[in-house]
Amino acid sequence: MPIFTRRVRALAVTLAAAAGLAVPTPAQATTTSRAFVALSDVAPSILQDIRYDTRHNFVGRRVDGYRQPLCLLTRQAAEGLRKAQAQLVKRGYTLKVYDCYRPQRAVDHFVRWAKDLADEKMKAEFYPNVAKDRLFADGYIAEKSGHSRGSTMDLTLVRLPPPFQRPYVPGEPLKACFAPRAQRFPDNTVDMGTGYDCFDPLAHTDNPAITGVARQHRDLLRSTMAAAGFRNLPEEWWHFTLNGEPFPDTYFDFPVSRGSLH
Repeated sequence: MPIFTRRVRALAVTLAAAAGLAVPTPAQATTTSRAFVALSDVAPSILQDIRYDTRHNFVGRRVDGYRQPLCLLTRQAAEGLRKAQAQLVKRGYTLKVYDCYRPQRAVDHFVRWAKDLADEKMKAEFYPNVAKDRLFADGYIAEKSGHSRGSTMDLTLVRLPPPFQRPYVPGEPLKACFAPRAQRFPDNTVDMGTGYDCFDPLAHTDNPAITGVARQHRDLLRSTMAAAGFRNLPEEWWHFTLNGEPFPDTYFDFPVSRGSLH
């Protein structure tokens, strides 16, 4: 590496460290630019509602590491979603992603939030029946997430053409994520039996209490994703991981922004 380049990088590392930011190594930066893509560049028809870039999530604020409402994934995962989307469009549906690659700093933010037992401002929607001090023991919050490996995403189904979805208004009255669909936040998705990020057994994919159209929608999403090479997390109907993911042991921490790809 030329002396000037080394000095510039050393200065950048020093400034970033002073600001409390994580700095990728040259190898990590190279891996990111070669292996990760923006889903909108690969499958532009897939809708995106990146909740952790907003205040409409279980934390109640924008999560650390989300600088743009953008779905980043490994190229293999993005291409797999493109295949799933092609099949669903034929049946009158589109995919909508809520979260894709998640930096480790965001996971760390979740952990800090979970330990702050006084902060329950979003409890009424996302975990009405779970004591906050049980979130670790019950597996809802963990110190590592498959999302940070780049081939895991949270998603759902929307009927075509997509209905209008009004924006979330911070401070608006919250409704339980497992309430009847007409009573929950008016997400434009099909009925899946619960809302997204619902910390409740009803969110388990095969929960027998989920019947009718909600059961049909869950089964359609899972079977379509399985055919495209993804496996579901049984505790979360929305959570899927690419089989044979390219980075099974690597937890990345670059921010969610288009600039991270360059």
